[in-house]
Amino acid sequence: MTSGSDKRIRQQHLPPVRVSADEFAAISAAAESAGLALSSYIRQVLLGMPVARQVRRKPADHRELARILGALGHIGANLNQLAKASNSGVLLYAGEVGPAAAAVVEMRDALMAALGHEP
Repeated sequence: MTSGSDKRIRQQHLPPVRVSADEFAAISAAAESAGLALSSYIRQVLLGMPVARQVRRKPADHRELARILGALGHIGANLNQLAKASNSGVLLYAGEVGPAAAAVVEMRDALMAALGHEP
């Protein structure tokens, strides 16, 4: 996040630079893996040194996030089946609800880890 003084200092704009979709994806991926906002990454590369007050972002583990998204779909389907059974008058037991709750806790911990936080 830039401060107000940062915005006042940086009033000049570089002319637009056109890049292909592949080039943009490569530059964005490099910025993300460096943990920097795109503009901070570009300044760092162009100036050849770290820029003061740059915003470092924790890189996300996209493969882990995709796995968690799939797990969320399975959990949602299971919870939907449990809700449907409950609404039909079927008695639910803790043994049926417990695994779904445990899966939600596991998913929360995995998301925290993928985002670089302690569970």
